[in-house]
Amino acid sequence: MGVARSMVLCAFAMLIHNSESGAAQMPFVSVTRLRVRAWRYLPIFLVQTFRSAWQAKSAKHCLSSSVLRDAHRTFWTKTVWMDAPAMKSFMLSGVHPQVMPSLLECCDEASVADWVQDSPEPPSWEEAHRRMQHDGRSSKVNHPSEAHRRFEIPAPFVRPTGELRFK
Repeated sequence: MGVARSMVLCAFAMLIHNSESGAAQMPFVSVTRLRVRAWRYLPIFLVQTFRSAWQAKSAKHCLSSSVLRDAHRTFWTKTVWMDAPAMKSFMLSGVHPQVMPSLLECCDEASVADWVQDSPEPPSWEEAHRRMQHDGRSSKVNHPSEAHRRFEIPAPFVRPTGELRFK
């Protein structure tokens, strides 16, 4: 285990024991799956995705942030937060709320899943897919595909060069 990861785990443990409410904080995982509806939307989508990923990387209570390039213009994001309020704060501040409206037009499939887990370690993409299928929900898009309407979520194609870890 690297020094940086050990430091994150120590900091996480200290925050759990020092929580103001006395209740243990549990890591909160958020996963999104977004399919860009046409190649012409890909450049703006990628710029906005990287802006949001950099915001997450810089967020105080973000434990992990990564983006997976899947097949057919599909992208997954996976973030782990100190707790649910930290994720909500991220969603409502910075560039994230500015870029979200454009996804309505850029994407023809969008879904999200989130859950609380015991470990601060990010789940595997296979676990993210399983959770998306069982606990996920579709997000609004202006031009939904048939797969979006049926909430069909194929397993992501995970390759070594397809994942970017920001934190």
